This record gives sequence, C-alpha cells and structure tokens, in this order.
Amino acid sequence: MNYQGKKRYKHNAKDYFWDELYLFKQCTDQIIRRCIPEEEQQQILEECHSAPYGGHFSGNRTAAKVLQSRFYWPTLHRDAQVFYQQCDRCQRTGNISKRNEMPLQNILEVELFDVWGIDFMGPFPSSFGNLYILLDVEYVSKWVEATATINNDAKTVQKFIKKNIFTRFGTPRAIISDEGRHFDNRSIAAVM
Repeated sequence: MNYQGKKRYKHNAKDYFWDELYLFKQCTDQIIRRCIPEEEQQQILEECHSAPYGGHFSGNRTAAKVLQSRFYWPTLHRDAQVFYQQCDRCQRTGNISKRNEMPLQNILEVELFDVWGIDFMGPFPSSFGNLYILLDVEYVSKWVEATATINNDAKTVQKFIKKNIFTRFGTPRAIISDEGRHFDNRSIAAVM
C-alpha cells in the first residue's frame, strides 16, 4: 500500500473492534452493529426482504431493515439493491401506472343539515293503517326524521319534506335518494 492507502486504512480501522467471536463496527449514527461474513449476507437479505414483516420493499428499505437489525457489511446497500432487482415477486408487481389509477372524487364540504338522505321502508304489516316508514337521515350529524305513512307516493314525500325538513331545518343543499318514482317526479322537482 502507498502512504495514502495506509492512512485511509488506519482511518477506517478505528471504527471496528473485535469482541470474542465477532467483529463489530460503530457506524456514523453511533450504533454498534455486527459485521456479517459473506456466506451469511444472502440469508439476512432474504429475511429482511421476504419475511412476513419484510414487505418486499425496495433495496433502500431492505438495507434500512438490515441496519435496524444491527447488522452491517461494506457493500450492504449495493447488495440490497441487487437482491431487490432479482426478486421475482417484486418485479412482477411493479408500480401502479397512471392508466390503472382510479380517478379522484372531490369531497363535498357540507354544513350541518345541508345534505339529507331519504328513502321508504316497507311495506310492513298494517299498524293503524300505516304500511310504510318514510325515513330521512342528515348526513353530517346523523339526525333522523321518520314518519309512518299509509302510501309511498310523491304526495306523501312532498308533505313530509315541507313539514319536517323545510320548516324545521331550512332548505337543504342536496337531498339524496334512490331515484324511485316517488322521489324523481314533477311535484318533488317543483318543491325543490
């Protein structure tokens, strides 16, 4: 070795120490890690990459898991990257392309009593002549308005909305229904 090589060797050797059977290195984060011989490196990479807790992450993440396990060898990052590139499962999975992404749906910001969901339930066995329940649920607070009705028609819905929603809570921004014939007609459109 020349003078520079000897100087570099002495500089690097100060971080290593021998204890009983193993060689250890004090890394730059001041954590002492065990140096691993070449014959054990592949097994450790396999465990940190493919084990149930491994998750088949990239080479950098696999190297980080090895370091978290307090193991070290000089070519760790390069070996982890090569191991990741040779992993059949990782290469088959790949990343999600733009073509496979789902379009984003904007979230409607609503205030209290702005959006209501409405629907009929029934027919049930007759109770005082009532066969149906008209149910209206407010989306934010989950406030429920319900009434027993004789019919499930648009006239009943119109009366219910005027009496129980408009007069008590004001005009809502949206009323969501299953677009049944009793919700999607001219009389309800006129009320809205």
